[in-house]
Amino acid sequence: MFHKKTKPVVYATQTGTVYPIEESPDPVFAEKVLGDGVFIRPTDGHVYAPIAGKIRLVADTKHAYGILGADGLEILIHIGIDSVDLNGKGFTSHVKPGQKVKAGTLLCEADLELFQKSGISADTMILISNKDQFKVMEKGSKPVAAKETEIFRYEKG
Repeated sequence: MFHKKTKPVVYATQTGTVYPIEESPDPVFAEKVLGDGVFIRPTDGHVYAPIAGKIRLVADTKHAYGILGADGLEILIHIGIDSVDLNGKGFTSHVKPGQKVKAGTLLCEADLELFQKSGISADTMILISNKDQFKVMEKGSKPVAAKETEIFRYEKG
């Protein structure tokens, strides 16, 4: 019996609508300077791990998280555009560097009302930061549910 090999999956970090990274209003992300992937325009501030792995980065300002998957995939989750300007205000982190997480583990909570009052976009980038080793497959725009919806598949290459 033959089994069709499926490509590994990255899940939605938040509930909202997902878009290809090329459509980001921030040129640094749209031009894939930090990696290739997608962004979610969230309707909820709970941010979950999109893959299983080890936390490699928790920014001092709690707006960015890095996860290393068992297969070597490096995911960067960047919550908000210019959210670093909040200096950690409005973020509650639930993980530490070195911690192992499962897909769906709560990484942090972001205060979307504070973002709106501060004039900061809550768009959350989910990027493959080692895009020289892995490539994004099958990304598109659609409504997504945190922890449940595939936002893209990837493969080595």
